[in-house]
Amino acid sequence: MHSSEVLIIGSGLAALTTALHLAEHKRVTILTKRELLDGASAWAQGGIAAALDTHDTEESHIRDTLVAGAGLCDENVTRFVVGQAREMVNWLVNQGVAFTRDEASTAYHLTREGGHSERRVVHAADATGRAVQTSLADRIRNHPNITLLENYLAIDLITGRHTGEDERRVYGVYALNNATGKVETFSAGYVVLATGGAGKVYLYTTNPDTATGDGIAMAWRAGCRVGNMEFIQFHPTCLYQPQAKSFLITEALRGEGGLLKLPDGERFMPEYDSRAELAPRDIVARAIDYEMKKRGLDCVYLDISHKPAKFIIEHFPNIFRQLSEWGIDMTHEPIPVVPAAHYTCGGVVSDMWGCTDLCNLYAVGEVAFTGLHGANRLASNSLLECLVFGRAAARHILENSPSVSESIPEWDESRVTDADEEIVISHNWAELRRFMWDYVGIVRTNKRLARAAHRIRLLQDEIDEFYQNFRVTHDLIELRNLVMTADLIVRSAMLRRESRGLHFSRDYPEMLPVVGNTIINPRPGLVCPGVCEVLMPEM
Repeated sequence: MHSSEVLIIGSGLAALTTALHLAEHKRVTILTKRELLDGASAWAQGGIAAALDTHDTEESHIRDTLVAGAGLCDENVTRFVVGQAREMVNWLVNQGVAFTRDEASTAYHLTREGGHSERRVVHAADATGRAVQTSLADRIRNHPNITLLENYLAIDLITGRHTGEDERRVYGVYALNNATGKVETFSAGYVVLATGGAGKVYLYTTNPDTATGDGIAMAWRAGCRVGNMEFIQFHPTCLYQPQAKSFLITEALRGEGGLLKLPDGERFMPEYDSRAELAPRDIVARAIDYEMKKRGLDCVYLDISHKPAKFIIEHFPNIFRQLSEWGIDMTHEPIPVVPAAHYTCGGVVSDMWGCTDLCNLYAVGEVAFTGLHGANRLASNSLLECLVFGRAAARHILENSPSVSESIPEWDESRVTDADEEIVISHNWAELRRFMWDYVGIVRTNKRLARAAHRIRLLQDEIDEFYQNFRVTHDLIELRNLVMTADLIVRSAMLRRESRGLHFSRDYPEMLPVVGNTIINPRPGLVCPGVCEVLMPEM
């Protein structure tokens, strides 16, 4: 039995921000299923959106966020987040993050990305996430009040259903120690889900292997509502190269003048939107998808070779170096790109303090549904969201009393045996990711969604039987979570009978004049009173 005051599951920017804001007052344990820097935050290339330029304003940033969100952003939440952007950038600077500065003015160099009306993305070259995470990781590892446990995969939240107490309360988590293969018990006064998104539910994704929807699935099984799971953002420009695995070509490249072209060199984005390459991601991704299918193309091309080579290498050193290793010289030739699953805009319903439907359970970062992103996340608002809600959750924890239980049972595996056919897991994993890509991708239909739902039910039955009879493994836990998350995505998509933002249906191509969020509830009535301030209609 492990015990801590606050248990944080995950190690991305949301997790590290929460931990550092708590550690002066609480004993914090960080549980991460691989190593500290293996999450999606370290992969972020673009940067952090903040109105830092004298020509820019918070109101402009808010307006751009609301426009990208296609009518579903919560304006109060948007103002809450954008209003803290400058402060959070300064906090990172104080933590040792070295953002790129403009040579002429020594101010921060700001780039522009799709959906932004101004240059407002502060960055560290083209590897912002790595720079931020590395700086914070040094502080995490050296803080006396923070215990870091790597290679632990959370299985399920411990609630009152396990202890015989109030089932609306969370008391800890069961987690698999990957080194020993044994399940260990973690008790905590507070549990923070910072587990990221679910991009690995799709065949092609820009996400790391860790993005398997763990926190969303665990929270749903424990009784939390989820919201807007149909809105999966597909990044328009993932490198199309057999040797490359999930390599993203940052949106900032288009912000600095990169053009999308067909194989014959013709541009096509001006035909789809007046903002052309700088339209929001949903518009650009659908345009690329349409051109590829209409013309039978394997990819399209992103070309910035008309810019001086010195400019390209200085602004995108990591992308230039990586492409060069694969035989692509971006200073002289276009880059082959395709859309790929990139960001989960929905997640566990939470309020502006990160509180969920269960007492003492918080959700921060991509795992959470806060109302910020609406139907489509504005580029570079994600790291900002992690910072703002990580700090907010820490403040709420410090102002409240924890839940404790003296009767947490140990994990029981007395009635299971070792699996005899591990191949079942790999086959189901491959099947799930393939049909989610084919049926629940950029363009959807009722028939495709129904087919996906049918296959998910078959997989769930098979996985549940496997889970009940055999000892858990890392791959089995992740597959169980992926299938659960896929089910939530499909169910949410089937409820939305319109096309909006990232959800485009051929059966319902128009956008309805008035519509709400897609909130689904596993156990109606199970909400911790006086904790979660999110008041949304259920569908």
